[in-house]
Parts: sequence; structure tokens; C-alpha cells
Amino acid sequence: MYNNRKAVRNRKSSVNGCGKASFSSCNPKVCIVGSGPAGFYTAQHLIKARPDVEVDIFERLPIPFGLVRFGVAPDHPEVKNVINTFTQTAKHPRCNFYGHVNVGKDVSIEELRQAYHAVVLSYGAEGNRRMGVPGEDLTGVYSAKDFVGWYNGLPSCQELSPDLSCETAVILGQGNVALDVARVLLSPIDILKSTDITQPALEALAKSQVQRVLIVGRRGPMQVACTIKELREMVNLPGTRPEMVAADFDGVTAALKDLPRPRKRLTELMLKAALENPGEKEQERRNKASRIWGLRFFRSPIEVLADPNHSRTAGIRLAVNRLEGSGEGACAVLTGEVEDVTCGLVISSIGYKSLPIDPLVPFEPRKAIVPNTMGRVHQATGLYCSGWLKTGPTGVIATTMNNSFDTARSLVEDMNSGNLDVSSAKPGSQIVSALLEKRGVKPVTFSDWEKIDNVEMRRGEAKGKPREKILTVDEMLQVARA
Repeated sequence: MYNNRKAVRNRKSSVNGCGKASFSSCNPKVCIVGSGPAGFYTAQHLIKARPDVEVDIFERLPIPFGLVRFGVAPDHPEVKNVINTFTQTAKHPRCNFYGHVNVGKDVSIEELRQAYHAVVLSYGAEGNRRMGVPGEDLTGVYSAKDFVGWYNGLPSCQELSPDLSCETAVILGQGNVALDVARVLLSPIDILKSTDITQPALEALAKSQVQRVLIVGRRGPMQVACTIKELREMVNLPGTRPEMVAADFDGVTAALKDLPRPRKRLTELMLKAALENPGEKEQERRNKASRIWGLRFFRSPIEVLADPNHSRTAGIRLAVNRLEGSGEGACAVLTGEVEDVTCGLVISSIGYKSLPIDPLVPFEPRKAIVPNTMGRVHQATGLYCSGWLKTGPTGVIATTMNNSFDTARSLVEDMNSGNLDVSSAKPGSQIVSALLEKRGVKPVTFSDWEKIDNVEMRRGEAKGKPREKILTVDEMLQVARA
């Protein structure tokens, strides 16, 4: 498709159109920090909108694609097809990928701002929101982000080694990630072994004793944050049956008629799973089921309970809530009642959190975002943000796509209007590459990543899987540099 795709990137021409030595051209140069969906969608739109813009993407890991690789559930391969689009962007003649570069450590934001006309921060949300309750640091308590990273092959989560020897697991939160985790915990191993789940996770899940998963939310059925697709997958999951509390659905049927269509369909499916007598075929399926899942509403964690030795999780104490208000704006209010649930595994799925990258970049700690207007970082000309760093961790990949396109549009508007000065030449990657070389950092190129990709797919093919992921940065680098 791009036969001479790097020809226009010869950055060491002796004299360019601006009459300055050693810069490739006067072309606007943009640097994107982070190669997840936000980074790639921003790059894609910039390249399309301005036929002269040159984009460099910097990524801390040796491999691209962020949460598409490390966040999407292994049994959702269709969601990962977006990687094909991102690959096209990465191979575009005006785009370059630099993996294994830790921005903020290997090169500073200020150095990037000196080298490029604009810097877009798209590094996502890699922190965990803490529950803030006693006992959350006990063995047996994990964040959903780390648990998902463990079974999806994120190098920093490979030491997690969760203990799955208990019968009951409690997941706190009722978004799509919570349902993904529940589904992976309860899925028949035959389903998982044909996915790109990591081998250590597959082996651990094959020995798992978990038979029952409760998915707990502080509000009611009409406030759950998951989508109908994820709920339907739980309802139809082979070898499992739902177990709900009928009282949690009091008044829900009467409120159905006033709900917007997507919320109404989701709530109807929940009601059907919770209250309706199943047909003969479904009843037969449920009778054979050996594993149970259930949504539990109006509950908030107040303490993780320890075993007699105070060494690991033995249960969780939940506050019982009631709702004030209705619809999306309803608030959970404590009733004073509590309920203890015996469990050996607690997974907190209450949200990801962005972290500050540099003291010079504005950051709003309460919302854990970079303060911005339409992606323009406040009081920092030439600095932009996209994705979860811009909005907080909300929505699906399509939401991130629109959010990133909006940031790219803001940047292009600023270039076109002169609010962002792109008239003077900037050295871009030429100077950054020299800085990295001096600091002993050797970036991984996109063609290096393709070597890793090929090895993973070959290893996967041998096991009847789409790929067998390489799990350590060291091995990734070894393959990339072979």
C-alpha cells in the first residue's frame, strides 16, 4: 500500500524548503504520547485532515495498541479488529512509531515541546481508583485493571498470580469490565483456550475453584453501567445460571415505560433473568449449570474481612443503601444496615485513573484528568490531550474515537487559524532520537513490533489460538532486535 512509505520522512536532507539545514521540511510536526486507541485515532485524523502534517507516536512499552491489546476481553476478538486500522495509520508515510520510550523519564515533555509544533498526551489511565476501606490490601483483593492485565498479558501484571482456590468471588462495580472479569472467571475452559488469553492465566483458570460470582453495585438495576451485549453474554454463558434477589427489582417493571430505549432493553433483559420463569429448554440448561453469577444492588463496600490469621481475604462487609432521586442522577444513601458476604476473592472494578506525567503539565487530581477545553490543555499553547486523560475513564472504543477526532480537529483548527504557529521549522524526531541515543535508549520501530507480532501468531497457531502473547519486556526486546 505504501511502497516508499518512509521516503518522505528523510529527516536529514541538507537544506529544506525553509532554508534551514538538517530539518526535513517546514511540515507541522506533532508528537503523540501513548499508542492506545486515543493515540492512534488522534494520529489517524491528523494525517487525514492535513496532508502536510508529520506524526510521531511514543509508547512506553515495546508494543503498540494499549487497551485494545491489554483491556479488551480475550473472548471479544472482533473488538480487536480495530488494530488493522491502527496498523494502516502506523505504516502511513507521515507517521512513525517509537516504542520502549518512557516519556517523562527517557525524554521530558518540555523537550518534546521544543522539538515539535504540538504535543498530544494520550497515555490513558493506568492507575487504580482505591476503595478506601479497611482490608483492601489483604491477599485476595485485586483491582480489575490488574486482574484484566494479568489474563491479557500486560507485563507489569504477570506477577499477580491470583489465588482462585475459593468458591465465591465478589466483584465491586457493574460496568463492562466487571462483567468481562465475571465471564472470564466462569467461562468453560474450552471457550477460553481458543482465545489469546495468556497460557499462565489459562492454566490457573483451569484449576480454579470459583463457582459463584457476585457483581455488586451501590445503586439499583436502572443505574447499572454495563451494556446489553455484555449482560446478554452473562445470561447465555454456558454452564452458568443467574441468581438474583427479587426484592432488588421492586418497582422496576412500572418504571420501564419511561426509560430511553437502550436503558429499557437492558433493564428488560435483567428482569427476565431475575424474575421470569424460564422456558423448558432454558430451565434444563440452568439445572445442569455448575456455576452461578448474580447482580447484587444497593450495596457499598465498607470493609474487606480477614481470615483468623489476618493474612488473607475471608469476606466482605457491605453497607445496604437506598436510592434518593431517580434515573441516572439517583444517589445511594446509607441505611445503617450492613451485610457480610463470605468470599475468598474480591475484585474492585470501580474505575481506572489517569496519573500526572510531569509537574509542568496541568493536572486535576480530583477528576484525575488534564484540564482542557475540546482537547486544548489549559494555559499550555501547543499541548493537547485525548482519550481517558481528557475525559476520565468512560465509554467504549467508539467513544474514544470521537473524543480523539475532536482533539485532532481542535489542533488542525489552531494550525489553520494561526493560533498555533507552525511557520518555523522544528526538528521533531531527529533531535529526540539523538537525545535518546545519548541516554542509551533504543526505540522499537513498528517493523520491530511486526517481528514480535509474527512470533506471537506462530506460537498461537501451534496451540490453536490467534496468538500466544510474549509476557515480558525483555523477551519482547529480544525478539524485536533479533
